[in-house]
Amino acid sequence: MADYVIYTDTACDIDPQMLDAQGVKYVSMYFSFIGEDKLYANNDMDITEFYRRMRAGGMAKSAAANPQDYKAAFEEALAQGKDVLYIGLSGALSSSFGSAVAAAKELQAQYPARTIITVDTLSASAGEGMLVNLAVEKKNAGASIEETAAYIEGIRKHVTHWFVVDDLDYLKRGGRVSPTVAFAGKLMNIKPILHVTEDGVPINIAKVRGSKAALRYFLDKFATRQMDEGPIYISHADNMEAVETLKAELKARFSRDVDLVTHIGTVLGAHTGPGALAFYFWDQKR
Repeated sequence: MADYVIYTDTACDIDPQMLDAQGVKYVSMYFSFIGEDKLYANNDMDITEFYRRMRAGGMAKSAAANPQDYKAAFEEALAQGKDVLYIGLSGALSSSFGSAVAAAKELQAQYPARTIITVDTLSASAGEGMLVNLAVEKKNAGASIEETAAYIEGIRKHVTHWFVVDDLDYLKRGGRVSPTVAFAGKLMNIKPILHVTEDGVPINIAKVRGSKAALRYFLDKFATRQMDEGPIYISHADNMEAVETLKAELKARFSRDVDLVTHIGTVLGAHTGPGALAFYFWDQKR
């Protein structure tokens, strides 16, 4: 069985040091602030500074990785005689996955003896990151590249994603809510609950009044789950207070610990804005 390298992208929102420790390679996406010429790679700016700038009025926008980014990354492993398994951000959210597929197709012609597999996680942020971590566990248990890819494709729709956005202005900028809805929502302290569908598309599933109601919504969803297996992840956009509250409630109500807390990174944070919170767990279906 040939050795293989697991690749992902920085939208998985797993700390680069953790990825490095697991032997996972990653391709960076990009962001910039409107009015500036500088294009940043995903990890060029400390995440706390990124959200500080957004809170101060900075408007960030993201940019996808291109086929050349993926080609340069994948070729490093291929040139060493290793196969490549890429586990990436939902193709419904970014053109990055399509770029990875294009790069893989081009490289497959150059390295016909190697295996290159691309898997769309249909997920975002730590939902994607959870699948990357589970792929590492599978590989370390001795699974082949084909077995690991099939495993991730088989479980990806079990990973449920629930998001709450603190400020509707960011959804307004992204065209997901109208200016009228955003204005009224701010006046009434409305928090939109978003869900990632089985096709990897974020949809507005509910509206609640206030952050406490959003956390209750998350916990109620967790209470109705039909699967008790699988890890629990939380990601946040500089909102540790909400993270600690959610962790405490999960422990008190369900005797469950959170397996990993991550920051929502710059690429996705440009769309959610500061204060967002996301909750991931397993269920029979999303």
